[in-house]
Amino acid sequence: MNIDGEAIRPKYEELGVEEYYSQFGAAYRNPHEPVIAEVLREAVRRWKPDLTQVLDLACGSGEVTLVLQQLGARQMDGVDPFTGEAFRARTGQQAETFNFEQIAAGALAGRQYSLIVCSFAMHLIEESWLPSLLFQLGEISDCLLILTPHKRPELKPEWGWTLNDEFVFERVRARLYQTQTKP
Repeated sequence: MNIDGEAIRPKYEELGVEEYYSQFGAAYRNPHEPVIAEVLREAVRRWKPDLTQVLDLACGSGEVTLVLQQLGARQMDGVDPFTGEAFRARTGQQAETFNFEQIAAGALAGRQYSLIVCSFAMHLIEESWLPSLLFQLGEISDCLLILTPHKRPELKPEWGWTLNDEFVFERVRARLYQTQTKP
């Protein structure tokens, strides 16, 4: 459900993902926020990722940022082309507005993050964009945590990432990946 109580999936199908967020992004709240928070807490407990410099990729209204800050994240950056107002309202931080295609083209080149978290968004990317996007993400971090309500996306080893571990909690899948090119 979105903020007005309607299911999001039918709106995605009716409007498309980009149009949905361009219309409703400022008021967006992830209806799965409580389970996302639990999954993040378990992921940090279980895997102890480095929370020094974290990128909240497709940051929505800040649900990942807020939980990771509570868990000790020192620096959080948010990126989302549609929900910047919602993110700022909840976190007090400005989100950058790059989309997945811009990131795949190198919009974040030259940065370094100890962890990238992508929650409830990577399964929406056209598979043709995934190799370029994942290559660019591997250039800026060696650790990627994906939370998804689906089995998608399944990252292929030739895209540069190795699955370290995964678990499922209340139908939310958490997958921790490490780059193959970095130690």
